[in-house]
Amino acid sequence: MLRDPATRQVWLINAAHAVCHYTLLILATAVLGMVASDAGIFGAEYGPVLALGTGMFVLYGIAALPMGWLAEKVGRHALMVAFCLGVGASLILAGLVSGPWGLAAALALAGLFNAIYHPIGTAMLVEAAGDRVGRAMGNNGVFGNIGVSCAPVLTALIVASAGWRWAFILPGVAALVLGAMWLREPPYDARLHARGARPFPEIPRAIVRQAVISLLLMAVSSGFVFNAFTLLIPKLMQERMADSPSLLPLVGALAFTATLFGGLTQFTVGRLIDRTTLKRVFLPLAIALVPALLALSFLQGWAVLPVAAIAAAAIFGQVTVNETMTARYVAPALRAKLYSIRFFVGFLGAAAASPVIGYLHDRFGNLAVAMITLAAFGAVTLACALLFPDRREELHPELWADPSPKPVAVAAE
Repeated sequence: MLRDPATRQVWLINAAHAVCHYTLLILATAVLGMVASDAGIFGAEYGPVLALGTGMFVLYGIAALPMGWLAEKVGRHALMVAFCLGVGASLILAGLVSGPWGLAAALALAGLFNAIYHPIGTAMLVEAAGDRVGRAMGNNGVFGNIGVSCAPVLTALIVASAGWRWAFILPGVAALVLGAMWLREPPYDARLHARGARPFPEIPRAIVRQAVISLLLMAVSSGFVFNAFTLLIPKLMQERMADSPSLLPLVGALAFTATLFGGLTQFTVGRLIDRTTLKRVFLPLAIALVPALLALSFLQGWAVLPVAAIAAAAIFGQVTVNETMTARYVAPALRAKLYSIRFFVGFLGAAAASPVIGYLHDRFGNLAVAMITLAAFGAVTLACALLFPDRREELHPELWADPSPKPVAVAAE
């Protein structure tokens, strides 16, 4: 199966997605051990230590902007190698620092290299997928969710058994190994060998404009919600279900269980996307998210787990839909650049998540107000979902060239 170079590249891209999201969430759980074991170095407050990751998320967003242009200069394969090796070295450095400023700098460097993945890896994946973009994006989303889900549970286990420094060093070594695999793999341009490729249709500019505007607007709101939720889920489980330092592995396991539903949703959503319009998949997810986040502002005990799973399913399912939007409405030559712009815009929300959640928790003493804030941003995403076009031509691109009136059979126009 892996003799096909396109298949090998897809697997490497998917593995890199897991590394990307795992990297971003190490601190969210490691901080629980850092304030307990190294309070003399980092302090004993959750918020200020979590805020050390702000630079990582800022660079993760800002540095995404030039990646589409940079890929034209040095090549996509070279950038993916740099992503793996750079993230690996940065994480190892984060595990060796002696103070908070060193940790903040190492994490910022990891964010800089992490910025490569989504604009470049997603564009490569879409072009290798042919007509099954939804399936490919769903599978890729599952790998990203594996990184999100495994980060709290593995980090908690490593912190409990070996200390927080190894929680950064071990995944750093794993990223270096993946980088070595990319180095061994010869460059492969899926744009030249895409299976089942067909000419991209001429879509009316007004419809493309409507799609791109709603996509960029929701990038800000959904970026904040995704980043904030994945950051606070370990703390939410600790506050509501396992409020004891000795239960840190349980906190990680609970966070893993909740976010696991996100991966299952992405797998399902990816297949639904290939059968129906994006809006018909996106809108129910956006509708379900707001009440789930509001409920998490006051629920206690075991009721938190299923509701957090619903929220995770909606949040992660939206990611798969959002990334497919670009593939359906933007020509291949412009995709890498638009992915760069989209993730840059998304950083405005994502970068704010770490300091905002830390501030709201310290200000009010719990995560209730933070969850209400997330619900407000979720309402913005819902408005963007309502704005997005609902066109059956998404499933039958040849109809874009037919100006005659068509009955609505697959989607309401």
